[in-house]
Amino acid sequence: MGRRSDGQTGSGRSERPAGDETESSHAAQPPARPSAYPPIEFCVSAEHTERLDRFLADQLQLSRTQAARLIADKAVQVDGGVARASRVLARGARVTVAFPTLDPPRQLRPAPIPLTIVWEDEHLAVIDKPAGLVVHPAPGHWDDTLVNALVARGTALGGGVQGRPGIVHRLDRDTSGLMLVAKTDVAHRRLSQLLGARRIVRAYAALTWGHLAESPTVIEAPLARHPRDRKRMAIIATGRAARTDAYLIARFASTDLLRLELHTGRTHQIRVHLEQAGHPVVGDPVYAGGGSRRISGAARSSADALERATPRQAFHAAWLAFRYPLTDVPLEFRSEWPGDLRPALGLAGGGDLVARPDPLAYLLFFNRHE
Repeated sequence: MGRRSDGQTGSGRSERPAGDETESSHAAQPPARPSAYPPIEFCVSAEHTERLDRFLADQLQLSRTQAARLIADKAVQVDGGVARASRVLARGARVTVAFPTLDPPRQLRPAPIPLTIVWEDEHLAVIDKPAGLVVHPAPGHWDDTLVNALVARGTALGGGVQGRPGIVHRLDRDTSGLMLVAKTDVAHRRLSQLLGARRIVRAYAALTWGHLAESPTVIEAPLARHPRDRKRMAIIATGRAARTDAYLIARFASTDLLRLELHTGRTHQIRVHLEQAGHPVVGDPVYAGGGSRRISGAARSSADALERATPRQAFHAAWLAFRYPLTDVPLEFRSEWPGDLRPALGLAGGGDLVARPDPLAYLLFFNRHE
């Protein structure tokens, strides 16, 4: 098994003196702002973890700025006491978050956007998200997101933070594929626990430039915001630990079809890791790593044609497997290679491959670790 490791990959960091981690219970503290939402509690189960602000950002799918603001507002307690953002959490620590009421929450407006519902019951739903759809409201996309489409459909949404109800995990706007949505608070809480414990299999299909030297290849490199371009992520030695496992599914002339499995869920993780490993995703406009220019000689013209035929990053969330959070019954969901990327796969792997309705299954993508 190949392994790439760059920078600091562990989550252990030097701790501040104990007095600098938690505010004294005898010191006068301003009262916590009242909350209109029930508090959320986490129990740290990892052997090695990280700073409180990083932990909150990961568990609640917030930016570090938002997490730090919650901590500064005294809305976060660790083992019953107010803690600093820099506190390094120990295994077994209990983190409680009470969301303050600052402004009236923005109303979620329904948007009649078609959705593919793969499966649902009264507690959760599995969505096959199309490319181009933002998951939750944010500046520039307040009313045209997956959440707005679910509201229009009348889908109950449970748990999550303000503006992101029901969202258990996210996909980038131009990434298609399977997503979990919680319809009740208990489902959201238990799915989030499964995700944090790495008991949800999330496998992605990607067409990548070049050829993987070993399969599987483990890519471990810590990620953080790019120091100059805040919309990008980058490999930074002081970033958050991240691991991606890459498996070769099929080898073509200038590209590979890979199955990527997450051990962590950092923003843009797989795309950044693949660029760093020298195998960027075909069609990725942000982490291109040179794109078709990486290919030289007689294969360059066909590589250029492939790049032109790829309308977005050739990256698809194809597989979800987990145990139903209320009954422990195993569930598995599959999504085939999407239609808008079939011309690209046809140029890479041949017309016979994409003439099939099930190219991923045909290539044994869903035969895990075989």
